[in-house]
Amino acid sequence: MKSLFLILIAASSFSLTALSQEKIILTLDDVVQIASKQSIDAFRNKNMYLASYWEYRFFQAERLPGISLSTNPLDFNRYLKKEYNFETNEDEYRLREFIDSDVAVSATQNVGFTGGQFFLRSELGMVKNLGGDKNTSFSATPFSIGYQQELNGYNELKWKSKIEPVKFEKAKKTFIQDIEDLRIKSTFQFFQLITAQIQKGIAETNYANADTIYNIGKGRFQVGTITQDELLNLELRLLNTEQALSMAQLEEKRAQASLNSFLGMEKNVEIECIVPIEIPELQIDPDIALAQALENNPEMINHQQRMMQQDQNVKRVKAETGLNTSVFAMYGMSRSSDEFTDVYGQPDKSQRFSLGVNVPIADWGRTKGRVSMAESNREVALATIKQERIDFEMDVVQSVLEFNLQAGQVKNAAKADTVARMGYNVSFQRFLIGKINIVNLNIASTDQENARISYLNRLRDYWSSYFRLRSLTLFDFENNKPLTVNYDEILEK
Repeated sequence: MKSLFLILIAASSFSLTALSQEKIILTLDDVVQIASKQSIDAFRNKNMYLASYWEYRFFQAERLPGISLSTNPLDFNRYLKKEYNFETNEDEYRLREFIDSDVAVSATQNVGFTGGQFFLRSELGMVKNLGGDKNTSFSATPFSIGYQQELNGYNELKWKSKIEPVKFEKAKKTFIQDIEDLRIKSTFQFFQLITAQIQKGIAETNYANADTIYNIGKGRFQVGTITQDELLNLELRLLNTEQALSMAQLEEKRAQASLNSFLGMEKNVEIECIVPIEIPELQIDPDIALAQALENNPEMINHQQRMMQQDQNVKRVKAETGLNTSVFAMYGMSRSSDEFTDVYGQPDKSQRFSLGVNVPIADWGRTKGRVSMAESNREVALATIKQERIDFEMDVVQSVLEFNLQAGQVKNAAKADTVARMGYNVSFQRFLIGKINIVNLNIASTDQENARISYLNRLRDYWSSYFRLRSLTLFDFENNKPLTVNYDEILEK
């Protein structure tokens, strides 16, 4: 509910004027949720999935009967034609002028098992002579039914029936993976801003402390408790902290603009990020992660698709370079008449059967070369896929091992951050009473800043590693279940 409320606030920012300033406070989960709703990456991911969905729907439609209407309502022709006059034994040109019109309705059905196609067709045509006797002739084919097919051993429809479902399944898995990759990108943008904001806060504190210390130093110099070079060091520290503050403010503005752009928000919206102190204490079993990755990762489906396509290519090349035979058979009824009412009465039978054969006799090794090249490409693809699978498995296991160390790294960094802040506070108080010099105070200040940034980096690494594991495995390790998406909801939006 909180995330939805924040999303609504973020969306409403588009209606604000450039003069207004809105400030919202976001957690890492809030940033992830907003990015998944309105970022350009989310828009692109959704439409890439929809493109794959409609491509699959097109494939399914190819397997269903198709009905079409074709017509040429008016075709006017007027030209001179040379003809031989048997009465005068001379060639002469005669004017031909007529109107032609035709319409046809056809239905087709692809046969996946054989790769052929059945067709059913009905036609009606008319020719009206505008010269001579000005007669009109009608022609009709009430129905004709036929079948045509290539008999070369290659079935395009059968291969599509194997490959297209695999492609669509890969698209669905890729969409889920894109969502997880968006989480990784959101994490980077979130911590980029929160680090810049923390660094600006540190710079402001350092500048305020340096100003206080410099004023104290001037008083001590007047009473002779510090030397001039020590006072100059205090002044130099003040100037350096002022410069560091300016750079930190600039970097914070850059990070703010980057996150606003990523989330699709107006530039006048100010985002304040909350450090995600709490992290889930997970220890992931590498074997479980690997099993889930091999089952769910779209790259595994991509390997399957690539091998199918290589097998398809070899089969196609062999069919194209071998004996090619085609068959065409048709049976129908047709009739022509000068009267329209007569063209559908007592039609004549119309039959056709065609068998075509193409036999290569001599091609000087081109056929063998094409087949050998296709088979070699398949072997290269197989070897490449095997190596990619080995690398993928190593990547998954290594990612799990690295992630299992992250929680401990975060705890150590948090403790170091606390210790460094306490150490700086002690050093600052000791400096005020003259127990330590400016050099030791600078060291304590640097240690505090480095510890704070290191803690933020460890948090960023933890969440980035976790979301990357989710991307590799498409598995929710917190709830112990595979990641899923309501695809019907995507189509409804």
